[in-house]
Amino acid sequence: MTLLEFRDYLVPGLALGALYAVIAIGYTLVYGVLKLINFAHSEVFMLGGFGALIVLTEVAPGHPSGLVSALLVLLGLVVSGLVGAGTAFGLERVAYRPLRKRNAPALIFLISAIGASFFLYNLAGKLFGRDPKSMPALFDNGVLFHVLGAPVDVIKLLLIVAALAMIVGLDLLVRRTRLGSAIRAVAQDPEAAGLMGVDIDRVVSRTFVIGGVLGGIAGFLFGLNSQVSFTMGFAPGITAFAAAVLGGIGNIRGAMLGGMLLGLVETYNVPLFGEEWRYVAAFVVLVVVLMFRPTGILGAKLGRTA
Repeated sequence: MTLLEFRDYLVPGLALGALYAVIAIGYTLVYGVLKLINFAHSEVFMLGGFGALIVLTEVAPGHPSGLVSALLVLLGLVVSGLVGAGTAFGLERVAYRPLRKRNAPALIFLISAIGASFFLYNLAGKLFGRDPKSMPALFDNGVLFHVLGAPVDVIKLLLIVAALAMIVGLDLLVRRTRLGSAIRAVAQDPEAAGLMGVDIDRVVSRTFVIGGVLGGIAGFLFGLNSQVSFTMGFAPGITAFAAAVLGGIGNIRGAMLGGMLLGLVETYNVPLFGEEWRYVAAFVVLVVVLMFRPTGILGAKLGRTA
């Protein structure tokens, strides 16, 4: 790879990594509170993209520009976030809360998550069709500026800025608000948190909603950069889950770090080894890191097993 090629792949790698980081945070939030891998989160991501697509297709004019473009992007962010939040809220109430009330074993939660994922996946294929769909044109995707000589277009900038804003906002919420304190308390010791007056059900529900907002918005951003389809959640969802594990499952900053790392590895793998090896390299990195750091890059150290 030449220096010119390295430079040209930098911005797309950062944009993809930022997207993975936002999706990975949804996984790591739920795991931190419930010790549950919400495999239906990929469908929250997918439905957020479809929600924005349906609304924007109805209201977007042919060639918007200026303030209209900004308002349409804002509308897409709001709608996708609301759809993601509603989907995640419904999942928690229907697929997970009844199991928590009955103290079901962890395997049953996993089966329920996979079942919910397949249900939403096939429902979307039935309702929205099996063919990929493109978002309506919301703006002219021209090059705005260059970073180290690499062009940065509107979509890449929007994706990176929106993702970083959500990550920073979530980090501040978790560390500096009353809800964030409750989330951290439940994640650390739910029984003690309940004894101290924390409403466990409310905290869990709001945690799902927050993760759903992030996942839904990520679906909209993905649709702007690519296309929207009922299968769109699978590959990004699996890679984002790997990013959460790589960074340290349950650690928000670890999810961000893992997402950025896998996004860059996946992007640079294409010119080095070819498109067919795109996802292989990311999982090779995951395996190698976990061999030396089983809890992930920023995960807590494990004690001795015996």
